[in-house]
Amino acid sequence: MKPLHLMLLLAMNVFWAGTYTAFKVLSAHLSVGEIVTVRYGLAAAVAVLLWPLFRGAAPRGRDLAMSALMGALVFAVGPRIQVFAVNLGKAGDSAVVVAMEPLITAVAAALLLREHVPGRRWLGFAIGMLGVLILNGGWRLELNRTTLAANLIFLISCICETAYSVMGKPLLRRSDPMKVVAVSLVLATGVNLLWGWLDPAAAGGGFPSWRGLLELPVEIWLILLYLALVCTLAGYTLWYVVIRETDVSLAVMTILAQPVFGVPIAARFLGEPVHWGQVWGIAAIFAGLVCGLTAASRRASGPV
Repeated sequence: MKPLHLMLLLAMNVFWAGTYTAFKVLSAHLSVGEIVTVRYGLAAAVAVLLWPLFRGAAPRGRDLAMSALMGALVFAVGPRIQVFAVNLGKAGDSAVVVAMEPLITAVAAALLLREHVPGRRWLGFAIGMLGVLILNGGWRLELNRTTLAANLIFLISCICETAYSVMGKPLLRRSDPMKVVAVSLVLATGVNLLWGWLDPAAAGGGFPSWRGLLELPVEIWLILLYLALVCTLAGYTLWYVVIRETDVSLAVMTILAQPVFGVPIAARFLGEPVHWGQVWGIAAIFAGLVCGLTAASRRASGPV
């Protein structure tokens, strides 16, 4: 992986780590469906405006169908599960559970994309998982059913996120990354709007209350723009730019950085409790990152 790509992905994971706290704040003003629809709808609108600047080929035929399916999973189904799980449990817990995504994605990349995952990288995943266990206080026995249910539900959303890399990487050989993201967002927005219209529990008799959206406080709109433009449009495009040249199993190692930042963000803005084990957990996650990422650099610098 290029050093610049690594630094950008690590920085982006700091932004992604704040999304779980953002969901908690937004849930006081919006339903799950409204959060998802507005976030990805805004991202899709900006992507359409920027479309003339995208120079590569657009997905067509089978690639277009794959982009549609991927958009539905990653920008419609998965986020609804994710926001629901965050609201059911704690933002800090969700930031920890997301660290399971690298392992799930690495296994899927090895099986479906035929990627070779070095043993040192598997060791990095293992050390990172140990850090996640420590960070979450996994030795404590007072975990209640609600917490376990929230974490398991959130884990399902991680499986949906895996589809973004595993289904998307083959498309990048034929299509422009920004156009793949844009097409997926537009098609997913259609799914989200239809979902909101059919949902009898949504405000406005089965359709989101757009009048209510216009009355939202400015700070809530700033959070929505942060989620749409930084965490979605910029973040997901950057991800494709990186994995077009890099193994998926290497890029997903950077997701282990999210618990390191997500837990303190939730503690700072939501007042969620912290414990001493988080210091050791962060240290173990950092060691896992170093182990997994240096595996790639040593392989790249081997004998010619």
